[in-house]
Amino acid sequence: MDHFPMPPQFVVDRMREGIVIPAHPLALTDERQFDERRQRALTRYYHAAEAGGVAVGVHTTQFEIRDPEHRLYEPVLRCSAEVLSEQDAATGRQSVRIAGLCGPTEQALQEAKVARVHGYHLGLLSLTSFEGANDDALIRHCTGIAQEIPLMGFYLQPAAGGRILSEAFWRRFLEIPNVIAIKIAPFNRYQTLDVIRAVADVGRAQDVALYTGNDDNIVIDLLTRFRVQVGGHAVELQFAGGLLGHWAYWTRRAVELLAECKRVRANGCVPSEQLVLAAQVTDSNSAVFDAAHQYQGANPGIHEVLRRQGLLATSLCLAPTARLSPGQAEEIDRVCRVYPHLTDDDFVREHLSEWLD
Repeated sequence: MDHFPMPPQFVVDRMREGIVIPAHPLALTDERQFDERRQRALTRYYHAAEAGGVAVGVHTTQFEIRDPEHRLYEPVLRCSAEVLSEQDAATGRQSVRIAGLCGPTEQALQEAKVARVHGYHLGLLSLTSFEGANDDALIRHCTGIAQEIPLMGFYLQPAAGGRILSEAFWRRFLEIPNVIAIKIAPFNRYQTLDVIRAVADVGRAQDVALYTGNDDNIVIDLLTRFRVQVGGHAVELQFAGGLLGHWAYWTRRAVELLAECKRVRANGCVPSEQLVLAAQVTDSNSAVFDAAHQYQGANPGIHEVLRRQGLLATSLCLAPTARLSPGQAEEIDRVCRVYPHLTDDDFVREHLSEWLD
């Protein structure tokens, strides 16, 4: 009989409750070498900001960490896991650890094993290597990985290297018993609804946590209640939290934002100011993620914000072609100037030296 391991109960509970999960960047030196000191500082920052966990080895960590010339997948996962263990022990907290998994089945299985060794609770499973594969092949792959580590499904937008995944696929994916959550990040409202309908239709609305990855629509996603008709009855769903590259910087504000969205949701009435804030967050994201150039400068943009705060030494990425786009730095200047309430510069300035120790 197939065995599908389950995560600790606190992981299930926290994911359903809704937490901030930064997609962890990769810290590099000016020579594009792994900067372990600043990598550890970043993880300390996320923990101190009261993020509920981190996701490592994901798009924001740069897929190139897996390349033979770098071989950074295991060192990067180990580094953040060690810091989380130290910080959790010091504070009495329990952080959710999510590892990005990608590639063909053999590679993804090996990554899942590395993640389990270092205490990661969930695998965020990317299907970018399966362009053109049918649903049967995709489900075989997902089921195989789920027998190694519990899963968080991942709908990655095509603009970032993902592929279209049908509602029929998501129905079958949700039959895997240790699917704990799904990150929905197609940047497309129609495709977002495909996943939400599938979760409702298969009867898993109460036990699969939905996380927004729609960096262009964060606040609206967190405020929206989705009502789906299933068998003549209304089923309500909502995004519990977010797993976002956008929350890899200004993380202290992200924690406050999620708490406020939960409060507003519970009251059942969305103030107009929340809609104003939603547009401001989207505008700030457009600058950092380089929407004007089809997101080519997304990772460098995240790095640039963290560099300005002193958390990173450089905005460089492993790939020499990954750099800030023309005008992007000026756009980041603009949003920092007009939306100071979205930044957490004071928080970082107060604690930076202790995180870098």
